Amino acid sequence: MLMCYLFTEFFVQTTSRRVADRKIAVFEKNITKRGSVPETVKKGNDYPVGPIVLGFFVFVVVGSSLFQIIRTASNAGLF
Repeated sequence: MLMCYLFTEFFVQTTSRRVADRKIAVFEKNITKRGSVPETVKKGNDYPVGPIVLGFFVFVVVGSSLFQIIRTASNAGLF
């Protein structure tokens, strides 16, 4: 029974060690590739926000400033 346990334990460690060595090899391969990204993968001059979000932001800012100008002018008695 002890011999069977040792035999099984030997193969389990070997398999896990093989898997660990494979993972280490992939990790080291990725380290050597770091920084060498082809130009087609890199993004160009892209905006961080979309045009709809930018348009909404301009609408809110300009609209609120116009609303404030009209409100201030009506309180002063100009309109």
